[in-house]
Amino acid sequence: MAKNFIEELQWRGMIHDMMPGVDEHLAENMQAAYVGIDPTADSLHIGHLVSVMMLRHFQEAGHKPIALLGGATGMIGDPSGKSQERNLLNEETLRHNERRIQEQLSKFLNFDDGQNNSAILVNNYDWMKEFSFLEFIRDVGKHITVNYMMAKDSVKKRISGEGNEGMSFTEFSYQLVQGYDFLHLYKQENCTLQMGGSDQWGNITTGTELIRRKESGKAFAITCPLITKADGTKFGKTEGGNIWLDPERTSPYKFYQYWLNSSDEDAEKYIKIFTMLSKEEVEALVKEHSEAPHQRLLQKTLAEEVTVMVHSKEALETALKASKILFGKSTEDDIKSLSSKELLEIFDGVPQAKVSRSEIEDGLGIINALSAKTGFLESNGQARRELKGNAISVNKSKVKEDFIITKEQLINDEFVLLGKGKKNNYLIIVE
Repeated sequence: MAKNFIEELQWRGMIHDMMPGVDEHLAENMQAAYVGIDPTADSLHIGHLVSVMMLRHFQEAGHKPIALLGGATGMIGDPSGKSQERNLLNEETLRHNERRIQEQLSKFLNFDDGQNNSAILVNNYDWMKEFSFLEFIRDVGKHITVNYMMAKDSVKKRISGEGNEGMSFTEFSYQLVQGYDFLHLYKQENCTLQMGGSDQWGNITTGTELIRRKESGKAFAITCPLITKADGTKFGKTEGGNIWLDPERTSPYKFYQYWLNSSDEDAEKYIKIFTMLSKEEVEALVKEHSEAPHQRLLQKTLAEEVTVMVHSKEALETALKASKILFGKSTEDDIKSLSSKELLEIFDGVPQAKVSRSEIEDGLGIINALSAKTGFLESNGQARRELKGNAISVNKSKVKEDFIITKEQLINDEFVLLGKGKKNNYLIIVE
């Protein structure tokens, strides 16, 4: 039996606002719902995942999900939650982004199984590009008053915001364009529900109003909460920028680490939103975690589930191997199995020094390598003490005072990893 969509979202904490009557409407028969996605990059990032997961639950409940790429609206810029206008894109870039985003969405949604509720991907540029300005203001603009548009929070905030330059007509008209998308999908795909982040409520309800006034039809809106972190920092961002779904932009290792580093409070919230684990499974995990929080069961399960869903089991294995190399017990063979790219990602932030290839080929004494050449240890005396204490490793293998680093030790012919104890690493890059 298919799940009840609303009940599923409610226990997961994924509903912020909902129009009355949605539950009854969905109970009548199969319905179609859409989520709008900004196509200004050729990859989704984890900030997109909440609305994508809403579509996934919608499909699993027996309904038809529609992913709408805002090719036209991406050329304008949405004022919601933004303080500045966005850069505008050309069609070639938009089409490239569309192809890449569909590849990523296909990991979450079933696009082609021939079922009535197969997902579809649409781009609003396809119906907006032929629309003349005169047609638009005649057929769409006359149905929505300026008073109605001005009352929206996203508009009010931009117009009254201190220190900014107000709001262009282009951005002001955004809610009409998004409203028309809903009207178009209502007519073409019998789509009666739009979902999105809580900052989209104003734009979504403009669509329901347009459908009511122009078609005398009933349409509905559901929004999800904007995801926040318990410590007040922004979800989905690191010092290096967004956490992307594209492995070329954010490696599976860094992706895995992002989820693994969640606080207990955040992990309990995220595991409901970003995984498909059942209510019973989540409750059991939360209980087990509370009995031994130091084992970080919630974080590990969350990181594994999301990494497999977005990337693959193989990518998770690589991420776990990388984590083991950095934090756990691993061997020289483990390290030598990594590509140069993986190794640099794992040891991103670890101190590094460059050494000439000729010095390695001539043989570099370990004491010289630890102090004078790299500054990893403060002096030759400290280097000797640590070596006597059996605390120094080269490529995870313990070494003594007489050890000489040669080209035999090179990882991928360009790296040597020095270690002191379990957690202090230093990377020599050979040039």
